[in-house]
Order: sequence, then structure tokens, then C-alpha cells
Amino acid sequence: MTNPWEEIKLDDYEKHMSLDSVRQLQAMNSIMKEQFDSYSVASAMVLGVAGGNGLEHVRKEKYQKVYGIDINREYLKAVAERYRSLEGTLVCQQVDLTSGYEELPKSQLVIANLLIEYIGYESFKKVIRHVEAEYVSCVIQINTDEKNWVSDSPYLHAFDRLDEVHCQMEENQLEQSMKEIGYGKIHHSTEALPNGKALVRLDFKKVE
Repeated sequence: MTNPWEEIKLDDYEKHMSLDSVRQLQAMNSIMKEQFDSYSVASAMVLGVAGGNGLEHVRKEKYQKVYGIDINREYLKAVAERYRSLEGTLVCQQVDLTSGYEELPKSQLVIANLLIEYIGYESFKKVIRHVEAEYVSCVIQINTDEKNWVSDSPYLHAFDRLDEVHCQMEENQLEQSMKEIGYGKIHHSTEALPNGKALVRLDFKKVE
């Protein structure tokens, strides 16, 4: 059985995420600018890079390497095509983070936006341990309606199989999971979305 994310067309995903009733693509773009700018690092890894939303904020004078990681090969092809200006800096890599995390390179910063809910806390901890990140910046979605965690849209049926891999995120559980592997919270912010949803950004630093 394939992972549901390998079957979702990028066009459906991006059109859904950018709808006025959803507005996650726009919100995530501004958040990613802050994530790329916040810390004194020369390498970053974006887990679940999808179509590369936010990569235009990568400054080549700051970053030596930026790794775009996704399970969907077609997404990665689109990223490489869209961001030719980052050639020499951007490295795209297809990885199933629940089983193939040992293929990942090391990186000073890990960005994981709307990703942990699809691989689970335990797999995420294994990824972070292996990558040996100094900073980890996560965005999770908080829902007031747990039954309808995907916003209604004309593209809704593209996401039908996501229930197979999705789990509801809890801020406290994520903080506890990161604490278990030696990371302390250094940032918390919330951005409200339509339909009673919100994006919560939580950043962590490896404790010396």
C-alpha cells in the first residue's frame, strides 16, 4: 500500500491550501520566511517540502545547503524546476520519514510544517536525533472540529486517504516529545486561520 501523500497531485494540494477559505499556503509562506531568518545557521532541512512554498526566502549568502525532503517524487521534480535559482544550494531528496530517516544528511536547522501529524511523534524524534539539528522549527495545525480537520473545498476528495496516516497534534505532547530527546522550547506563536483552525509554531533548541 502506497503512502497517501504519494497519490495527491501537487496542483490539487496547492489550490486547496491557497483557497480564501483555507489560506494555509499564504500563512505558511510568511512563517517560513521567519523560520529561515531566525537563527544563525548555514544549513536547513525542510521536511515535507511539497511544492517548495517558502523556498524563495532562502538567502544564498546565508545558506550553504538547504535540503528539501518529501516522499512524493513528483513534488520534488516540481521544486527543482521552480527553484533553479537555488542550484548549488538546494538538494532535493525522496525519503519516507517513517522508515528511511537514516538516509538523511545532517542539518543545523530542521523545519517541519504540517508534517509531524503524518509521521507521528516517535518517527519525528528518530529523524531529529539522526539529523542532529541544533534548532527545530515546527508548525502544527490546531482544530476546533476534530472530525473535519481538512477544510471543505472543491479539492476535498483528493485528501480522502489521509485519515490513514493523520493524527491530531497536541502542543504539550510535542513539547514533551522534544524534551525526551534533549530539546527545549524557545519560541511559541499562533496564527488564526479560517474555519476555526490555527497554525501554531513551536521552535526548539538542543540543550547543551
